Amino acid sequence: MRLTKASGVDVIGQSPRFQLASTHIRWLSWLFNGIVIASMTLLPIALLLYWLAPESLWLPLTGNLTATLWVFAVSLQGARRVARWRQRAFEPLTEDASVAAAPPAFFQRLTPPLWLRQTVSYLGSHVLYQALPALAALYLIGMVWALPLPANDNGKGGYLIGAILVFFAFGFLVLERHWALKKNDEWPEAIKLAPLARMVILVLLLDALSLMFARGAAVWPAHLLILGGIVPGLVALELLLRALIAVFSPPRADEEPAFIAASLLASQLSWPPRPFQFMHNELHQRFGIDLRQIWAFHFMRRAILPLAAFLLLVGWLLTGLNQVPLTQRGIYEYFGKPVAVRQPGLHIGLPWPFGRVQAVENGEVHELTTGAEEPVSTAAAAAPIATAEGAAPVSANRLWDVSHIGDKSQIIASASGDRQSFQIMNMDVRFVYRIGLSDKAALAAHYHTENVPLLIRSIANQVLVHDFATRTLDSLLGEEQSQLAANIGREVQNRLNQLDSGVELLATVIESIHPPAGAADAYHAVQAAQIQAQTAIAGEKGQAAVQLNAAQQFASQAFDEAHAQSSENHDRAQVTALRFNAENQAFQVGGQSFLTERYFSQLTLAAHQHAGMLIIDHRLGGETPPVLDLRSLTLPFTPGAESTARSVKTEKTR
Repeated sequence: MRLTKASGVDVIGQSPRFQLASTHIRWLSWLFNGIVIASMTLLPIALLLYWLAPESLWLPLTGNLTATLWVFAVSLQGARRVARWRQRAFEPLTEDASVAAAPPAFFQRLTPPLWLRQTVSYLGSHVLYQALPALAALYLIGMVWALPLPANDNGKGGYLIGAILVFFAFGFLVLERHWALKKNDEWPEAIKLAPLARMVILVLLLDALSLMFARGAAVWPAHLLILGGIVPGLVALELLLRALIAVFSPPRADEEPAFIAASLLASQLSWPPRPFQFMHNELHQRFGIDLRQIWAFHFMRRAILPLAAFLLLVGWLLTGLNQVPLTQRGIYEYFGKPVAVRQPGLHIGLPWPFGRVQAVENGEVHELTTGAEEPVSTAAAAAPIATAEGAAPVSANRLWDVSHIGDKSQIIASASGDRQSFQIMNMDVRFVYRIGLSDKAALAAHYHTENVPLLIRSIANQVLVHDFATRTLDSLLGEEQSQLAANIGREVQNRLNQLDSGVELLATVIESIHPPAGAADAYHAVQAAQIQAQTAIAGEKGQAAVQLNAAQQFASQAFDEAHAQSSENHDRAQVTALRFNAENQAFQVGGQSFLTERYFSQLTLAAHQHAGMLIIDHRLGGETPPVLDLRSLTLPFTPGAESTARSVKTEKTR
């Protein structure tokens, strides 16, 4: 029951929680300071790991542990706040001591502004002390949450740190037992702090377990370590929501404050788990409703075990219902013996473990290289994509004198003058394979072959060594790569069939052959000469094409000009012939008059074209002015009037 200052000094003085308030404050302050120092020590370590080694196992360890300590410190601060109110209520200050001494001038200058003090006073300092650390814990857990993490091997350091974490977990266990045994009248907050101590114990044990079992290629310890941050994250979210709800119910100065840093989720960390115990207690305390007296709940409690057993039985029977994906086939095992190969679809069989379905690939195509597989690093995966106009990436450099990790080195015979020797050359040979589509091939691939890529690589290396032992450098470089790849693929397929591996080679591709450095230089020169010859041939072909096009253009232009000139001459000749025929007909009709008219028309035309002409005639005198009659008169023609017309025109001219 919550008390107020108006309850009386006797009531408050007789309450054990008020009498032990100073002791509670001392213990809570000691724990709170220790937790804050430990968390502030782990926080810089977590930040350094986040920047320098984001894939390390120590990052989620330090991050989740720091967030857990922050959540636990929030609860300690809330309990200390309640204990301080009780101490002030139990030991009231005297009138002289109530006047607080003025703080030094330095601290007066550090006093926050008025608006900030008013905001904090309105919201409540206890709300900010609970909401801000809970929000920081959520952010820190989200920052270190990175799935999946690669396998980490911590060595002996993992055992040492794990033992230290177990030691601290034992200390928190002692503290949790001490709080759990406290009476409600003596310290009500102790029972609510015990679940939060169990939360810290759970995180410490999970971290210790992950560190001790982080060995080799095991990845489950890293995943367990990251998933360990779920519990403190949920508790931090609950404390944040409780702080936001507390804003709408500000505490009274004369009433005992409520402990708002309790966690309903953390209280579920108990055995046996009772998720509805809190709801039952609240209903029974506030409304007097006892759920145990309700027939429906009593029936549910009695029927829950048979119902759970029935559901488990149905679930076990449903394990005999298997779905085979479209990209796989299923080998059905009846009491451990394979009896059939099932195609994609839904199939019914015996439940587990009497009947099982083993998955086998259904025509999935793979590519395998004979060299060492280079793992794709994070830096290479994050490399920028080269543009079409930019420089080629480093991975595209495939010159013979460059080291190729994915190639396989082979020893071949060669001759240096009169001496026999050996040469080392690299080849990039790739095999495209799949599991055979027949049922026999599926059974053989699943039961006769443990590692298909390793088997193909081993057989391919044997075939390459045996084949190249009988070849020389000249014969190898002079042979067609397609024919060489076909021979190698045929031999590898024969050996796979002899082992009854169930593997089918679809193609064998020789990507590149890298000869030794000396041969590479010679072949570089040969390629350069070939490129120069091809360039010269292409240039001459281009020049010949240009000249041919120019000649064709000139011939076409000359032909067009001649054709146009001939057409013009022909038309001009036709015009001339037509004019001649017309004038001939006119002469036949008009006779001399036509010639005279023609003469005068030409004379008129000349006079128009040459305006400044000088006419000299011995018949022109100085006293008689010359007269030119340039009128165009058409006289009617009558037979026998030719002499009369000539005399009349002569008179006019004169």
